[in-house]
Amino acid sequence: MPVYIYHCEENGQTVEVRHGIDHELSTWGEVCYAAQVPLGETDFLSPVRKVLTPPGIAVPKSNADIRNMGFTKLVKRDDGVYENVTRSGDEARYMRRGETGTLPHLDKKIGD
Repeated sequence: MPVYIYHCEENGQTVEVRHGIDHELSTWGEVCYAAQVPLGETDFLSPVRKVLTPPGIAVPKSNADIRNMGFTKLVKRDDGVYENVTRSGDEARYMRRGETGTLPHLDKKIGD
């Protein structure tokens, strides 16, 4: 479900609410009920307005970006065979089930 932000002019509070796209909240009481927050001293029927926010956009990362962030990406190529598309240095290109020498060098990527 999407998250919407509502603002009440009377008390100056802004609240995040998760509800369906077809549902619209118009009063402070409805917002408090939907967000499971206390009503406080504000009148139940106080009007609220929906705050417009920019959408969250996910941008795909390249294999090089993933590697530079310290992650390992394995792509399944065969039964028990994975290609390490983010390998670096002397890491094996293919990781095979049961062959410990083909495992990615996680100890070099993970730090304190």
